[in-house]
Amino acid sequence: MKALVYTGPREVVYRDEAEPALSAGEVVIRIDAAGICGSDMHAYHGHDPRRVPPLILGHELAGEIVAGPDTGKRVTVNPLITCGRCEYCVQGRNNLCANRGMVGMSRPGAFAQYMSIPTASLIDLPEDMSARQAALTEPAATALHALNLCMRSLARPLPEATVLVIGGGAVGLLAALLMRSYGCRRLLIAEVNPLRRAAAERHTGYPGFDPREHSGAAEGSVDLVLDAVGSKDTRRAALAAVKPGGVVMHVGLQDWASEIDMRKLTLAEITLLGTYTYTTADLRATVQALHQGAFGDLSWVEERSLADGARAFEDLDRGRLAAAKVLLRP
Repeated sequence: MKALVYTGPREVVYRDEAEPALSAGEVVIRIDAAGICGSDMHAYHGHDPRRVPPLILGHELAGEIVAGPDTGKRVTVNPLITCGRCEYCVQGRNNLCANRGMVGMSRPGAFAQYMSIPTASLIDLPEDMSARQAALTEPAATALHALNLCMRSLARPLPEATVLVIGGGAVGLLAALLMRSYGCRRLLIAEVNPLRRAAAERHTGYPGFDPREHSGAAEGSVDLVLDAVGSKDTRRAALAAVKPGGVVMHVGLQDWASEIDMRKLTLAEITLLGTYTYTTADLRATVQALHQGAFGDLSWVEERSLADGARAFEDLDRGRLAAAKVLLRP
């Protein structure tokens, strides 16, 4: 089969690879579409020691089962390979599984014609759901899971809140689109890439700004900040913008560590939340939300052939794309 293989920093190669064998308890999926995630870019830059080359990346996907149980069924997947036995799995919080692996990290991923995965990871799709919608399930579920946590902590309902989203990539944009469907009226998007910022404004209807030029949100003026970047600078900006009693949701993982203003966090009684991916229940809910149009028409998504994958990675790396998500089609 053909696959796009991460072979070293800033290098992915389209080449022949062995097709996955069918193992007990698993299925083989023919990939229809697979999205390039920020974590794939992190690996591409050589910044993720968990993703060791040579490796087929990719964990956002839609496809059809071609071997194993339910052959012919269209599916997406939970790319977290969990044990099903630990305290988190039995509580329904399998995103926190202590024994988890991941597609495109601990096993070959979806930037290929075929991929194998345990049957427990399969998420059914409506028959008329497009591959574009289905392949957005994973990043959209990340946004949905984060917002569910935020709404538990906000002092007032989301439609009454002032919101700042930092980062106009896929998760930031999907979070803004979902908040729009939830009735959020006052939201700003901070994005440094002018192409991506303009696209976010056009597709969400919310205003954007370049945080390098001005703060956009006055200090202490925002009820909820969703940091979809996760850098030292964005963490500082999030804590500066949030109101006393407000919520900061930390989603992005650009920088591994930095100091934060713990004095303000304490004296202003700010709730700082971390989030990691999604549960299986979140993924199923997200499939329905995407199918029902809660995230809009997804016309901002760009599709390319898998054979063009190396150029797609390069274009994303150099900030040449307005699209917050690129799907690769084998």
